[in-house]
Amino acid sequence: MNITFAHPSDPSLLPSLHISTKNYNNGSSTFSATLSPDGDHCYISTVFVTSVNNQSCKEISSLKKEESPSLKELTYADDVYTILTPLENSYQLILTVTGEDGCTMTETRMLWPGR
Repeated sequence: MNITFAHPSDPSLLPSLHISTKNYNNGSSTFSATLSPDGDHCYISTVFVTSVNNQSCKEISSLKKEESPSLKELTYADDVYTILTPLENSYQLILTVTGEDGCTMTETRMLWPGR
């Protein structure tokens, strides 16, 4: 499912919100982007949330660090929350424990193209 919220009369001048969601056999994902125009540029913020109901956050964190060994890992609240951040700070991935064998992953980014 995809939904876009844009200003009815000035969609190219004012921020817009774009949302997409998908259901899987082992969870679901939701992607959201806000586009904020500024002259010839457009600032973009994104949030991508994935809920997995058959894999722990520790397993996901381990797999992510295998893919990118330089990821910095911080844990909070007795390992309920894990934040993974690459060296260049281009995004943050927040892993939140959801039950015994589930995890919600929230990836956030902010882009300032051309600036």
